[in-house]
Amino acid sequence: MARIGVTGHVVLADGTAELVYARLAEELRPYAGPELHGITCLADGADQLFARAVLASGGSYEAVIPARDYRQRAVRAHNLSAFDELLCRATSVSYMPFPRSGREAYLAASLEMLRRCERLFAVWDGNPSADVGDTADVVRAAQSRNLPVTVLWPAGARRR
Repeated sequence: MARIGVTGHVVLADGTAELVYARLAEELRPYAGPELHGITCLADGADQLFARAVLASGGSYEAVIPARDYRQRAVRAHNLSAFDELLCRATSVSYMPFPRSGREAYLAASLEMLRRCERLFAVWDGNPSADVGDTADVVRAAQSRNLPVTVLWPAGARRR
């Protein structure tokens, strides 16, 4: 079974989601089928695009949620229905032991995701982290664990 995790940017500029999804689908093609299993924190942006690409590739995914209040505190109103739909489609959902969402919880969830995967897809523009637990931190943690990392930032992709 291929166990692939994802990290990546949450806020993508108009038109970038389509570019990122296409690249994710392309990178998942060799793993397509029921043996494909993703691990995601289901944040808006890269994580949710990855979950959809895994499903479209015939695979399944599990969700690692940073804290019990994540939906109420961190999921924005425009993203609630997509988050709820994808959470329901996960084969399993686990919550990190944090009562409140925040940087510490986000980093812990990402590190747990890394513990569960054997490869990481990083939807990353290559810039350093602006805050603890951002994409660059997760990539660095994966590299320190000798996990293979595939960086995906298609031509024309931008962050808002």
